[in-house]
Amino acid sequence: MKKRNLLLAVGLLLAVLAVATYALRAPLAVALVKRVAARHLAADPLLELPDGLHVGLCGAGSPFPDEQRSGPCTLVVAGKRLFVFDAGAGSARNIGKMGFNHGRIEAIFLTHFHSDHIDGLGELMLQRWVSASNTMPVPVFGPAGVEAVVAGFRQAYAQDQHYRVAHHGEAVMPSIGSGGKALPFVTQATGRVVLLKDGELEIAAFSVDHAPVHPAVGYRITYKGRSVVLSGDTKRSAAVQREAMGVDLLVHEALSAPLMAMLGETAAQAQRTNLKQLFADIVDYHSSPEQAAQTAAEAKVGYLLLNHIAPPLPIPGLEKAFLGDATQLYDGPIRVGSDGDFISLPAGSKQIKAGRRF
Repeated sequence: MKKRNLLLAVGLLLAVLAVATYALRAPLAVALVKRVAARHLAADPLLELPDGLHVGLCGAGSPFPDEQRSGPCTLVVAGKRLFVFDAGAGSARNIGKMGFNHGRIEAIFLTHFHSDHIDGLGELMLQRWVSASNTMPVPVFGPAGVEAVVAGFRQAYAQDQHYRVAHHGEAVMPSIGSGGKALPFVTQATGRVVLLKDGELEIAAFSVDHAPVHPAVGYRITYKGRSVVLSGDTKRSAAVQREAMGVDLLVHEALSAPLMAMLGETAAQAQRTNLKQLFADIVDYHSSPEQAAQTAAEAKVGYLLLNHIAPPLPIPGLEKAFLGDATQLYDGPIRVGSDGDFISLPAGSKQIKAGRRF
């Protein structure tokens, strides 16, 4: 009887606590949000991360809508310096979700001007301006043509800039710091050009084959003995393999031709002949997972991270089908990228640490 009474009392107490918690859910939620916001705004991953090279996917997808993969965007931390490569839709929001302060972005680098690689550029330049009251536009490196791209976004955001300065004032929103400054470059006869050389940090661009898109480039970043190559959009490329020789991390685009063919058949059945043709066309200027793996194997890279994933992989189990025979061609670690993936290459070691920022 005593045990039964005790259980009833405990049950009654739990019920009362549940009712009280439910009744106080709004103030409790507000208190929790305040704590989370305080922690988020006070955090600075650039100070917290160990010295080295760190690479995060702020967008692992392609033009296809994909819940797990936004438009192409790669975040690179070299020491305490933050750079962004490509700016697809969702880039700025994902950088925020990863915990980084947009105002600390030192420069943006574009691989080419397909819409999915630039359609988040306006928002990213805006967030970089407002997050730290920057007094200088963000440098935007890109192949010839980047001037028109940056100028177009600046024109599109001109009224927004005016509103913000008028509302907040020059002290908070210095008008001279809005937008971006285009820095066009041309790869040399070797197909390569060094864009930034500062102590132990070097960022170089190299030409890739994304014809008929031209120019199109990839990037190699080195810092304190650690290295990463970003392929950009390309067919299987001798230039990517050359630049990737011995690097710690290769971030390589990947498209599955069999899955694209399946989409083409579905489009034909739905009498969407334009989509059927589009799905067939895009295969010839991208790389398959197997080709990316072959490049990684021949270049003897330490880790292969696939990005620009096409088509989307919404159902568990599709990643294996997407990879095809890639794991038989490269015996190192392969990761099919998703937004938030984060690879760390600590200075002074050979470690490669894979994780996620959200």
